Formats: sequence, structure tokens, C-alpha cells
Amino acid sequence: MLSIEKNTAITGLQIWQCSIYRFFSILCLLIFSSFASKSLYADAFNDIVKSGVLRVGVSLYEPWAFKDDNGDLNGFEIQMARQLASDLGVEPKFIVIEWPELINSLESKKIDVIISGMAITPERALRVNFSNPYASSGIDLAASLLKTKHIESLEELNDPKVLIGVVSKTVPEKLAKKLFGRATIKSFNTHDEVRKSMLDGELHVWIDSAPIPRYLALEYPEKIDNPLNEPLVGYKAGMAINKNEQELLNYLNAWITARDADSWISSRRKFWFESLDWKHK
Repeated sequence: MLSIEKNTAITGLQIWQCSIYRFFSILCLLIFSSFASKSLYADAFNDIVKSGVLRVGVSLYEPWAFKDDNGDLNGFEIQMARQLASDLGVEPKFIVIEWPELINSLESKKIDVIISGMAITPERALRVNFSNPYASSGIDLAASLLKTKHIESLEELNDPKVLIGVVSKTVPEKLAKKLFGRATIKSFNTHDEVRKSMLDGELHVWIDSAPIPRYLALEYPEKIDNPLNEPLVGYKAGMAINKNEQELLNYLNAWITARDADSWISSRRKFWFESLDWKHK
């Protein structure tokens, strides 16, 4: 009996000690998780506010972002970023990056956010966190009047003799390869390079985000046509930030919601995408 009682007492003590140990372990884990969560999710947002600077990655193409006659950055995304920074109480610092390097620059911490008309895709979402969409757009095409004068349907573009220009690592590039896999697809690093090749008469077709093809046709009606009544496919654009930056993501989503509700975003889109008035200012 004595032996049994002794063992029972020891077992009860061990259980009590184990419970206390587990309690403190869980408490420590919760405290650590709290600090870890703050360091993971709050640092990027807090660093931006403390530094007073929001580093914005952009790629140049009208009317999203471009340099005007004075050499100053202008465009829909530039106005978006300036208003975002102003509401946040910081200054925007624009860093111009070629399109294929935007996400790499974000991941290497050279910039805080990408605001460059980037389409939200599952593939990109594996590498970055997207904000709520702030714009809807589509993929359109511009055609050389001279080179496509004998082409009467989209199916005829799917031919090895047809040269299609796209910007590398973009949704239009993937779409072109999917829809016109037999055509010759030529990828460029910048929109300016595709534009020049198109105007020089090298390309049959340029596939890119609307309204770039339509604007090119409006500027050069003697050379370029915009034959489609509707885009090839639609997409939604969002701002992109690094993974595990929840506080910054929360702010971007709140900002987009507020500026969408007061029609500021829609008014800016109308100005930049539904007319060429901005070209004359």
C-alpha cells in the first residue's frame, strides 16, 4: 500500500509539474508569436512611415507611366502613387525598372511596392501579395496596315510567317503564345522597343494591354489599325508588395476602397484611358 501511495503521489506531482510546464510553454509561444507577428507584418509599413519615403517601382509605358516633354514622370500610375503617398504622409520615390525585373526588384527590397498596371495572376501571387484590384483592363492588339492587309481573321495570324511583338514576362506574351503558338513571337524588354519595331514596319502585330494598341492606331492611322471591337481577354490590376507585409497590405486595401468610393480612381482612369486630352497638357 505504501508503495502504491508513494507512486500515486509522485505521479500526481509529475502531472502537476507537467501542466505548469505546458502552461508556461504555451504562454511563451504566444508571446513569441506576438512579437514575431509584429516583426513580420508591421516592419515594412512602419519603416515607410518612419523614413517618410515610399519607394515605388514603375515601368515606363503610356499612359500608365511615362516621361513628359520636361522629363518629369507622369501618367495614371504616377498620379496614383503620389496620392497614395500623400495620404500616407510620406514622399513618393519613383524607381524606373524594366518590366521583367519589377518583381525581382521588389523581392530584393529595392522598392516597397509595384504600382505599374500589373495584372493579378495566380503565378505572380506565388511570389508577391497583391492588393485589391484598382483597375480593370484587357489585352488588345495593334496591326500593321501594310503587313496585315491580306489578313481577314485572327486565325490567319497563327502562321510562322506572322511576326508578333510582345513585352517579355507579361500576360500579353503568355496570351500570344497560347492563342498564336504557330506564329513567330518576338519578345522585347520594354514597350518603347516594341513600339519602335511596330512603327518601323518590322512587326505584323503588337499584342499589349489596352489602351496601348488603340492609342497607337489613333496616333498613326496611316500605319496602324486597331481591328478588334473587344479585347482578346480581360484582367484586373493590383499593387504588389512582398510576402508577409500584412500591415502594408491592409493599408493599401483600405486606401483603394476609400478612393474607389469617392470616385477619385475612376475619375483618373477616365482622364488617362478614355481620351487623349493628357497628351495636350
